[in-house]
Amino acid sequence: MNSLRFKVVSEAFAKSPVHVESPSSNTSDYFGCQVFGPKQMAKYLSKETYRAFSRVLRGEAQFSPDVAEQVAAGMKTWAMDLGATHYTHWFQPLTEGTAEKHDSFIEYEGMPGGSVIEEFSGKLLAQREADGSSFPNGGIRNTFEARGYTAWDTSSPAFVVDDTLCIPTVFVSYTGEALDYKTPLLRALHSVDEAATAVCHYFDKEVRKVYTYLGWEQEYFLIDEGLYAARPDLLLTGRTLIGHESAKNQQLSDHYFGAIPPRVQAFMKELEFEAYRYAIPCKTRHNEVAPNQFELAPIYGETNLAVDQNLLLMSLMHRVAARHGFRVLLHEKPFAGVNGSGKHNNFSLGTDTGIGLLTPGRTQEENLRFITFLVNVLMAVYRHNGLIKASVMTAGNAHRLGGHEAPPAIISAFLGSQISAVLDRFANASPEEALVFDPVRRMQLGLPYIPEVMLDNTDRNRTSPFAFTGNRFEFRAVGSSVGCGCTMIALTSAVAAQLMDFKAEVDSLIQKGEGKENAIVQVLQRYIRESAPIRFEGNGYSGQWREEATRRGLDCECSVPLCYDAYLSPSSLEMFAKTGVLSEAELRARNEVKWDTYTKKVQIEARVLGDIVLGSVIPVATRYQSMLLDNVYRMHQIYPSDKAAALAEPDTATIEQLSVHIAAAKTAVEAMVEERKRANVIADVRSRAIEYHDKVLPYFETIRYHIDHLELLVDDDLWPFPKYREMLFIN
Repeated sequence: MNSLRFKVVSEAFAKSPVHVESPSSNTSDYFGCQVFGPKQMAKYLSKETYRAFSRVLRGEAQFSPDVAEQVAAGMKTWAMDLGATHYTHWFQPLTEGTAEKHDSFIEYEGMPGGSVIEEFSGKLLAQREADGSSFPNGGIRNTFEARGYTAWDTSSPAFVVDDTLCIPTVFVSYTGEALDYKTPLLRALHSVDEAATAVCHYFDKEVRKVYTYLGWEQEYFLIDEGLYAARPDLLLTGRTLIGHESAKNQQLSDHYFGAIPPRVQAFMKELEFEAYRYAIPCKTRHNEVAPNQFELAPIYGETNLAVDQNLLLMSLMHRVAARHGFRVLLHEKPFAGVNGSGKHNNFSLGTDTGIGLLTPGRTQEENLRFITFLVNVLMAVYRHNGLIKASVMTAGNAHRLGGHEAPPAIISAFLGSQISAVLDRFANASPEEALVFDPVRRMQLGLPYIPEVMLDNTDRNRTSPFAFTGNRFEFRAVGSSVGCGCTMIALTSAVAAQLMDFKAEVDSLIQKGEGKENAIVQVLQRYIRESAPIRFEGNGYSGQWREEATRRGLDCECSVPLCYDAYLSPSSLEMFAKTGVLSEAELRARNEVKWDTYTKKVQIEARVLGDIVLGSVIPVATRYQSMLLDNVYRMHQIYPSDKAAALAEPDTATIEQLSVHIAAAKTAVEAMVEERKRANVIADVRSRAIEYHDKVLPYFETIRYHIDHLELLVDDDLWPFPKYREMLFIN
């Protein structure tokens, strides 16, 4: 019997839920208590400083050194009252995670070697130096050119984790290029604000600002920490590289929205309590489709803050899970044969006057405004569908996209029959005729004890990557393991550029003497016809859709390295330059990082797979084969040869099957290693990534096929790793 596997399985079965104490019966009592928000500012800053800093936060004034000094002093006192002894600039390098270096508050008081005092200046709050060459930078910084800077993003409040004051910052190189995701995201949000506000003035001159909103939905798996530790593939890559599917998985659809297991419920409770402390407004929790898969979603918020909160929550998930004896799996496809995990990004736009720009209205003018922004978003997605797909493509997400669980790797938009009909009428009619539709419909169920069901403007299409859901678009192709920044940069930049083009075209018609409303309608009618290929109402899983999408001219590339080429297409370079979000040098550097990251992730998986197969699986299979051979030999020692052969036939057949799979797996691993060696000497980072995708990655499925068959053949007592039935059904 494999002692480690059965030991961790036994321990996992014996675990009970951890008791979780609620901080208060009212969430509002402690919501945001770990965040330096308005309530904390009012308490720890003078009235003058609070007023001055509030003007900075509203974009009405610069963050002056004097104000920075006062804010730093108040923030330090607040943080120390919470037990903080250190501070850090918390930033988002091109690793898809976060980074932090902790410095203590202490400084010498007077001469070195004397007593110390706690100090935190405005300079330390506003700016710090980080090593710009040690993080992924795509060649922007060489090893001997190491200087980079972090600078506080005042629109995202500081917070305290354990004993450390965390200050959300941008991260830029010494020469000014962005080395992170926050800097270009802030640029993109500023660009879409300006462009959308200008378009809003066609309808309401009182609008001064347009906000971009994001509501993310975080899917994840939980696995007992002992089972996790006994799986080297999970430990090192985040997903299982081998493992035969369980006889029962998700085929009965009995896990989705089912009763939450007690240990998991305790984890979810504590996670929510922690999230509330950091002003993360968690709203929804439930079982997802696959066994041991779950989801958490907050109330939507302003995009920059929502991105930061998602990254913070991902960190909190790991910390809280450890206290409950779990490990969180955020990989998009940790288990083959069951659903993977995504992070749906719900995208919308709203004004400072309280108007949702993607919400249907009740008057002709309100509906014209709604259709203006709806159609421009469609046009942005149509014109840049390859780029938007590239923004979600990673080594992990490629395993999820295209399966019967997630959207295909082709970007299309779903509007639903009602909105589609409105656009089709609008394209060939006057505004008065086109803008009349009932925003609220009701369904009579014919049962006296069931109330009427209000129908939304659209149905749901779970196969659509970019679906309109009544007042927002739900971008369902984003992967669960990455932050939302990369995707929101691409999407909001594309929308900003599109709104700029729309404004220019409408103004041109107005200057030629066309009435404002007629000018808007003419441009929108042309956009509706032009963007028609992006609209798809059918089944994205069907085999015919790829053929149809190709005929429509949509980007159907599935190779992750080749998808990244969209970032450097002429249309992408022009769009990012027009919006001021990313320069060509920054885009080329980011692609270098993306190609290199893809290569390294596949390389690590290949090495881990080879180690598992050659170091663990084949020796166990060979040992079991030897046991069977010994049994066959003993039978021939006891019985006559014809009877011994008949009695030993089952073992003989198994021995032959074991031999076939052992030999095939070993041969495939050796061939994969040779392909990896050939790829490693390729100097060009793009070509090396393509080689790993085309030549190394295909061996994974071949090797897995043989190893998973060995798992079925080898005595269960000998198999060294926790099996799917154990990892997916012990909680």
